[in-house]
Amino acid sequence: MIKIDNRLKRISKRDKKFSNWAKTFECTPELLFEPENEDDIIKIVELAKQSNKNVRATGAGHSPSDLACTEGFMINMDNFNKIIEIDLENKTVTVEAGIRIYKLNEELWKNGLALNNLGSISEQSIAGAISTATHGSGINFGNISSQVIKLTLLTASKGVINCSMDENNDIFKASLCSMGALGIILKVTIQCELAFKLESKQFPMKLNDILNNLDSIIYSAEYVRFWCFPHTENCFVWKADRTTKDSTPQKYNYFKDYIISFKLYQFLLYIARYFPSLIPLLNTKMFDYNFSQPKQLIDYSYKQFNIDCLIPHYTTEWAIPLEKTKEALEKLHEWINNDENNVFVHFPIEVRFLDKDDIWLNPAYNRKVCYIGVVMYRPYNKPVPYKKYWAAFEKIMRSYDGRPHWAKVHTMTTNELEKTYPKFKEFIKLQKSLDPNGIFLNSYLKRHLFNQIDIKAKL
Repeated sequence: MIKIDNRLKRISKRDKKFSNWAKTFECTPELLFEPENEDDIIKIVELAKQSNKNVRATGAGHSPSDLACTEGFMINMDNFNKIIEIDLENKTVTVEAGIRIYKLNEELWKNGLALNNLGSISEQSIAGAISTATHGSGINFGNISSQVIKLTLLTASKGVINCSMDENNDIFKASLCSMGALGIILKVTIQCELAFKLESKQFPMKLNDILNNLDSIIYSAEYVRFWCFPHTENCFVWKADRTTKDSTPQKYNYFKDYIISFKLYQFLLYIARYFPSLIPLLNTKMFDYNFSQPKQLIDYSYKQFNIDCLIPHYTTEWAIPLEKTKEALEKLHEWINNDENNVFVHFPIEVRFLDKDDIWLNPAYNRKVCYIGVVMYRPYNKPVPYKKYWAAFEKIMRSYDGRPHWAKVHTMTTNELEKTYPKFKEFIKLQKSLDPNGIFLNSYLKRHLFNQIDIKAKL
């Protein structure tokens, strides 16, 4: 039995099961801590070092993989969530690592500020989003990590380190997408901009029309993304630009948006588990019902970036060089339509675009990219077949020099990662320096960064 002091006893729970949001991975850490301040977290890491236990930090649990899982110590960062400072003159915000992005968005807006790009959801903690290079879409914009200008990192060998472009630059560039392998992010300073509204235009297009006009579509607005509906030729394009016009937000329709699009659709997905040949019809009907008519909305930027994601699902996503987008989507579309095993897949295939940067392990390192993401829904948390789809998808992404999203399930090996990331060896060297005994490593990280076969946390 590990001996812990009274303070750590009060903020810990023993043998409490953890599962991610989609209920696709779970683990039972020996101790789950819920710290409220930096000293708590430092004590927990010291205890882990003394006890020779692995330690992982977690927030919302939205990563659809075993990235957060451990059988050692888990640190839930939800109570370490304060806004430390909002600097209106320099348009920056400094926050504790556990703050959820949706809360940060709201507080920034109250102070006339906003983040310049966001992912499709904002339930994640800011540190979780940074650690996995969470991204939105906009060919001239980076991911959330690229908006960070300073961070404080708790390491195993060097204690608390402050880093930025001007201080410990290598650690800074490595930490901005580090999956928790270098240590625990304690606080971050983010470059914001003045709050802005977006005018979005949403309209249907056929896949061939998009692919034949891809460049003009990608660059037609500040922010562009589109969804493909497998087993059909239908797509749905969303693009948005800044505006000063009056808001015209989308009105919530309980019957359409909840009863039909969530409750009924989930029930039909459940039926399709037994009759998968219904899936193409479902994809078509959902497109016709929700996405076949153009829409134009004006609203706060963060409300425009985000979408409701209600049904648990399996998901994977890869980033390929921008110039290979058309070929890759054509090949994926061809496989779905002609697979000899009659694999039926759910909508959407989400297609997003991002600018290049110099964050060491960011999938957009040194190249503009197209992110392609696929899903298979789990109605009522029931499993559905997805492995053949994933295998074919990964094969296609690999053939176009793809890099997987770090938060999501993938089978990229250490040797493959080393070939596609020029800074990979430097990252591993730094990891071993900051965490010589590997207390921040878990199954996921050992599997992908160190080629070690370890126990998986899959349900």
